[in-house]
Amino acid sequence: MHPLPPAFAAHLARDKRRSPHTVRAYLASAERLVAFLQDHWGRAIDAAAFGQLSAADLRAFLAARRAEGLGNASAARELAAIRAFLKFAGAPCPPLKGPAVKKSVPRPIAPHEAVALADTVAEDAAEPWIAARDLALLLLLYGAGLRIGEALALPGAALPLGETLAVTGKRAKTRIVPLLPQVRAAIEDYAWRLPYPLKPDAPLFRGAKGGALNPGVVRRAVRQARRTLGLGERTTPHALRHSFATHLLGRGADLRALQELLGHASLSSTQIYTQVDAAQLLDIYRHAHPRA
Repeated sequence: MHPLPPAFAAHLARDKRRSPHTVRAYLASAERLVAFLQDHWGRAIDAAAFGQLSAADLRAFLAARRAEGLGNASAARELAAIRAFLKFAGAPCPPLKGPAVKKSVPRPIAPHEAVALADTVAEDAAEPWIAARDLALLLLLYGAGLRIGEALALPGAALPLGETLAVTGKRAKTRIVPLLPQVRAAIEDYAWRLPYPLKPDAPLFRGAKGGALNPGVVRRAVRQARRTLGLGERTTPHALRHSFATHLLGRGADLRALQELLGHASLSSTQIYTQVDAAQLLDIYRHAHPRA
């Protein structure tokens, strides 16, 4: 194995404070590039070889990935990872324009659907404390706009709850989000029912055997509940965060304030929700206006 990709991954985790998901994805991209170049050039790759990479080589690498079924968005992410890797290796990245990627507009679900989803997941739980856990978690995603990873990373030290909650987001940045009374009550009910000791440094949300709750368990439960309710495939735990943002914006929330609540590094990430709101208004117009 070439030593540079693992060193690159360690740099991302330690120095750049990237998420484990990003570290794994970027490491895989770097390893794929090394393997491709070894085959493409027919020789072993040392650190100096990355400086010889041409735009044609990079196009050939992306073409090979495309042949494996890579779409535009994934190809753009692959190129971003390669650029970061070459920068770490001290090699210039050949000028190459990435594929055009159309930003998809998030699809929120209605408030009553969000609550029904949480209730249905809870009703299908194997034990009362797990039902309370699932209800609290999904209401937290919808009521405070958290990413599922942020919610599952909350420690027991978050209790006792107040009117706000400190959340650690991407790149270890902490933000303060308000807690609705209903969300706070649901979390407190779950904590009261939890059959395991709730230590300050242990995860707040636990799995059935007492360990950290796996996000896959939550996603599977949501998939089952959305089938029961007849909701679309885009109804995921992350869709609850989209719904939080869209509903706040629709009620007149300031875009900068929404950026802070969501923990977005740039305003451009938040501005996509203005498209969602405009799309909803257009839909209402088409269905209600007599001349539409």
